Amino acid sequence: MAQEPSKTLKPRIVVLGAGLGGTIAAFEIKEAVGDKAEVVVVNKGDTYHFVPSNPWVAVSWRTREAIEVKLTPVFKKKGIVFHTMGAKTIEPAKNQLVLNDNMELVYDYLVIATGPELAFDEIEGLGPHGFTSSVCHVDHAIAAAKAFDDLAANPRPVVIGAVQGASCFGPAYEFAMIVDTELRKRKVRDRVPMTFVTSEPYVGHLGLDGVGDTKGLLESEMRNRHIKWITNAKVSKVEAGRMFVEELTDDGAHKTDHELPFGFSMMLPAFRGVDAVKGIEGLTNPRGFILIDKHQQNPTFPNIFGLGVCVAIPPMGKTAVPVGVPKTGFMIESMCTAIAHNIKDILAGRAPTHEATWNAICLADFGDGGVAFFAQPQIPPRNINWSASGKWVHMAKAAFESYFIGKVKAGKSEMFFEKMALDLMGAHKLKEEKLP
Repeated sequence: MAQEPSKTLKPRIVVLGAGLGGTIAAFEIKEAVGDKAEVVVVNKGDTYHFVPSNPWVAVSWRTREAIEVKLTPVFKKKGIVFHTMGAKTIEPAKNQLVLNDNMELVYDYLVIATGPELAFDEIEGLGPHGFTSSVCHVDHAIAAAKAFDDLAANPRPVVIGAVQGASCFGPAYEFAMIVDTELRKRKVRDRVPMTFVTSEPYVGHLGLDGVGDTKGLLESEMRNRHIKWITNAKVSKVEAGRMFVEELTDDGAHKTDHELPFGFSMMLPAFRGVDAVKGIEGLTNPRGFILIDKHQQNPTFPNIFGLGVCVAIPPMGKTAVPVGVPKTGFMIESMCTAIAHNIKDILAGRAPTHEATWNAICLADFGDGGVAFFAQPQIPPRNINWSASGKWVHMAKAAFESYFIGKVKAGKSEMFFEKMALDLMGAHKLKEEKLP
């Protein structure tokens, strides 16, 4: 196999993945190391998609083109090398990636930001190749928009939620409320019974044991919108127009079996690691997630860092049905900042000391309102545990979409006014370093 030579004699830092985490990490690492290292990004495809807008795509409030950025010219302008064929596997013992065209790409430091593999196959009939829709990828959202238009033309029951093992619950709540809003706009909501099905022990748990009064806010919102819910839910299988759900008690005992009819359904799946990292001893856990320490480094291979949805975070505690911990946008950006600072220190001959705060800031849009929350840190007990709701959340989410896509197009990890706003909130990306 051909080996990609370094274009310089400088250390090579490879970022694997160009989603939210990988793209911002590449910008921030380049800003941190300057000309002292070569920064390379490997991704399957040349396009960044703003994933938080996928629920809007699924009801035709956004087009694909509105939420995507072609990355080749952006990375070129920033002096970042870009490979768009994706990676087949990682060989940590050789410090190299094997790309999908069989090229061997040697690295000095590797930052894994692949995002997850979507485990639809773990439940019979789940997912876009089964009988439910998805908003996890823009391609899925576009297909969902067609199914939603069919629902609006021929109203039937709707089932939305997140299955056992899921760790990203916010988009499920968002999409349920957005669907409700759009059905009311189309004057057919009265003919569409809606049920929210979730593995969470209670509405508003979010994989975080709630933030502020997310339980009360979300329960109230669903009651006002006439959305029924089933918690502690385990989806057994999905057939055409029918979902089979086992509802458990809080202590894990069988409670009720449900057979839910639907004409449209969107269920978020569980996640697992991507093929390129699976089964590498010392790099991943059995689920395929990257093992990291407090400096975002892998303990076995310290020149490998991990960030974003692909990293391993233990669940918060035992629940009746498996529930994962979400990796929210601000939490991921804090990981990017910690990695950039730590690599800069390592290149300067210093030990890494920077730790990401893992704070969570979330804007959950409901189409005509929404819920916002701020958890510091993300996992309780917390110093800040705040949530609020109102029409302002919808406007704030749209403004953030415009800002973030603009940031990616500009090749910036953070604009100065973003830092000012976060400082005013007391939301910092790095933990304060303790004096010896």
